[in-house]
Amino acid sequence: MAENGNDNAVMSADAVAREAEALGAGVPREDVLKLAKGEPLLELQGLHAGYGKMEILHGLDLAVAKGQSLCLVGPNGAGKSTVLHSIFGFTQIFDGAVRMKGTDVTRMSPAQKLAKAGIAYILQDNSVFPNMSVEENLLMGGYLKPKSAEARAAAERIFEKYDRLANRRKDRAGVLSGGERRLLEISRALVMEPEVLLVDEPSIGLEPRYIDMVFEILADLQKSEGKTILMVEQNAKKGLSFADLGYVLVSGRVALAGEGDALLENPEVGRLFLGG
Repeated sequence: MAENGNDNAVMSADAVAREAEALGAGVPREDVLKLAKGEPLLELQGLHAGYGKMEILHGLDLAVAKGQSLCLVGPNGAGKSTVLHSIFGFTQIFDGAVRMKGTDVTRMSPAQKLAKAGIAYILQDNSVFPNMSVEENLLMGGYLKPKSAEARAAAERIFEKYDRLANRRKDRAGVLSGGERRLLEISRALVMEPEVLLVDEPSIGLEPRYIDMVFEILADLQKSEGKTILMVEQNAKKGLSFADLGYVLVSGRVALAGEGDALLENPEVGRLFLGG
């Protein structure tokens, strides 16, 4: 079944993957760079990566410019989350490179990616510390800051930006609504003032009224603060509507890449991933 759970038929995941593979024969690196305006902030070059000895990504190229957003869609098992994991340092890299501002950061640890390369990873769900206060959760986001005062100053800037969190700063994170928890997860990643946000399934587990709120928060971070956002989203229609760029991943390769609006209008992408 297609990932957004709203498929118009009873296609199996294998059937979707087979048909998706026929969408395109791959995307040349020069086309990927062209979509990123030729000046990528973050770039994957011929990346082969996976877990243990199992290779999931097979020579994947990706490029996204400063202030752009990119959404990865595709069938289950295509390697979408593995792309985020590989960028942040959670996988085995067999070949290829991850570059940030032209610098090879492939072998950096996750802590180095956050503190030195300016890349933050926002987990799928339930990553808050429920027995800590909202304020304490935010301060945990600054654990790599050289001085605790810097983390506190960053947390205060976030409270100034988001009244919803400021009003709950002394409350335990475990009593927050689903939308407030997701806002806290995003805000905690902002304490280190990253340039790139890797966002894994921002809408998962949320009521519809909170999904729009989360995407509005991400849009504001992109437009007003120039954040670069690389996203995996189960609701492909929502993700592509939000993103400047979209990639369709199939079996660890990029089958199609284009502007988000163009992929939304592609009838085959619509049939396989958008419920019609």
